[in-house]
Amino acid sequence: MDQLAEYLMAHGDVAEALRSLAQRGVGGREGQRLPGVQELLQRLRSQRQATLSKYNLGAIMDSLAGKLQDILDTERRGIQQRLEEASARAEAKDSPLPGKLAQDLLSSLRRQADRSNAFLDQLPKDPPGRIQQLQGYEFMDPQARDKFQALLDSLQKPVLDSHLDSLSKSLHGMSPQDKDRLKDMLADLNHMLEQRLKGVPPTEFDRFRRQYGDMFGQEPPNSLDDLLEQVQRQAGRMRSLLRSLTPAQRQDLQDAMDAALGDPEMQEELAQLRAHLEALGKKGDSERDYPFHGDEPVTLQEALEVMERLQQIEDSERQLRRMQHGGSLQDVDRSAIKEILGEEAAQQLEQIRTLGEMLERAGYIRKGERNYELTPLGTRKVGQKAMQEIFSHIRKAQLGGHPVSRTGISGLSQRESTKRYEYGDAFEPHLQRTLMNAVQRSGDGVPLKLTPADFEVYSSQETPQAATVLLVDMSLSMVMRGNFLAAKKVALALNNLIRTQFPRDSLHIVGFSTYARDIKPENLPYLGWDEFDPYTNIQHGLALAQKLLARSPSSATRQIIMVSDGEPTAHLENGQLFLQYPPSPRTLRETLLEVQRCTQQRITINTFMLDSNPHLREFVDRMTRINRGRVFYTGPEQLGRYLLVDYFASRRLVLR
Repeated sequence: MDQLAEYLMAHGDVAEALRSLAQRGVGGREGQRLPGVQELLQRLRSQRQATLSKYNLGAIMDSLAGKLQDILDTERRGIQQRLEEASARAEAKDSPLPGKLAQDLLSSLRRQADRSNAFLDQLPKDPPGRIQQLQGYEFMDPQARDKFQALLDSLQKPVLDSHLDSLSKSLHGMSPQDKDRLKDMLADLNHMLEQRLKGVPPTEFDRFRRQYGDMFGQEPPNSLDDLLEQVQRQAGRMRSLLRSLTPAQRQDLQDAMDAALGDPEMQEELAQLRAHLEALGKKGDSERDYPFHGDEPVTLQEALEVMERLQQIEDSERQLRRMQHGGSLQDVDRSAIKEILGEEAAQQLEQIRTLGEMLERAGYIRKGERNYELTPLGTRKVGQKAMQEIFSHIRKAQLGGHPVSRTGISGLSQRESTKRYEYGDAFEPHLQRTLMNAVQRSGDGVPLKLTPADFEVYSSQETPQAATVLLVDMSLSMVMRGNFLAAKKVALALNNLIRTQFPRDSLHIVGFSTYARDIKPENLPYLGWDEFDPYTNIQHGLALAQKLLARSPSSATRQIIMVSDGEPTAHLENGQLFLQYPPSPRTLRETLLEVQRCTQQRITINTFMLDSNPHLREFVDRMTRINRGRVFYTGPEQLGRYLLVDYFASRRLVLR
């Protein structure tokens, strides 16, 4: 709550203060702290940088080329092994085949081996060309055939998954009917997208969903827009991967994936789908190129998994950044934060989310009509925070000049003053001094006998009642010069001081800019300024202060404490507002007339000026000569200690 109070004094809005608290985190006891959104964002950036520094995407094609070479080497070894086994059987004496038949089979196998080796010798050097040629090749070695099919699967599956996540089966696992149905679905989808590009509302989606809904998992999309969002997200991973490669690597990988499909019609439909998504601008928020510069090689499938992780990081960053612009932390995917940063970070996110609820349960804030607002307990806490902050800067040598953790100002106890008891005094004996008086009178013998003359009692104290108006400048210059926050803290601290230390006193807060207005104490934490209200109307502020002080008892000491940083540039005359900058002699005259009225009503004006240019000094000196109050020229850093110590000095105790 102390930290919320600090932000609240700066922003004047509980929701904005909570947002700042969530952004920067919460300091805790014994060095423990709850990290804020900014720290979570930094961790996400670090995770992204660690990922980019780890992997080498250029190794995808190297890995593909290596697998193809392994397939060719396996096939050649298999061919040679079959020839050797066939030759051994033909020459074996116990061969079950007649000699001539065995030799004929061996000759046939050698011719097939020669054709296969010749085919392998003429294969292109590039992986896409080899994949395309090998799809029509009849492998002689089963292991080489299985390896090649696994390679095709590893290329086909990412191609299909990059468009539709539910299509996780490779083409090798599909029946001819399944392949035809997939191509029909892609053709229908392309037709709907083509209609969308022409501006024709989709009318076929319901039929499309009924016909192909089972191809989209347990929760098929409910509209074409939902389907497009799903497709663009899946395609975004593949596009990010391709964009992160060099142009040559990108082309080689795209050609290899197209060749792996081995179906010109399907290649055409997928190419049209990519073109339609480009035309519709459905590239996805997370689609971007990444500067990988690591050494660890990855396969295509592993690279896509890395892209999915980077996409999660991008999404989480985007969700957290939205909070800086009025978004809600409830929109942040906790499961993604847990997967990326771990369980502890997910728990910290949950704590940040519930800061408002925690403060509400503690009784400091409550839900208002639109948003959170301070409770009376919260308002007092903000005032205490302001007062503690100001007094923590006052030197010990000054009255109340050391920071305390409780409400009030430390100094000599008001109860330390004593006097000999007289008839009629309140009987509140000071035990130690009473006993000492008896010892001094009768000596140190026991038992000690007391007489009425030995008794010493606490002095009763009377504190003169004071009625104060704190006149706070809220003009544009106060904000531009960095003075407004200091003035606001002083108002909060003085209000808290009077309520806790001088409850018989009264305090009114009047803010003035173009006009003056009475500010209720409960609204002090929300005090702000209006950039479209730039003028300084001291005259109206003094007039309103007189009306407020007129309500106080006639015996009360009445004073105005004014905090400002500029000359008057506005006044009211016969109910009409007059504005002029630089200050008009007319405005200065009317303001000084109001000062004279205050003087006639025995209202003292003590002025704390946060600027000291010659023109301002001249005006303030004229005010002082008329009213005979005090003037302090200070800066925002010293304002609080000067004003509050001066208030203490004016509240001198009267003893009897």
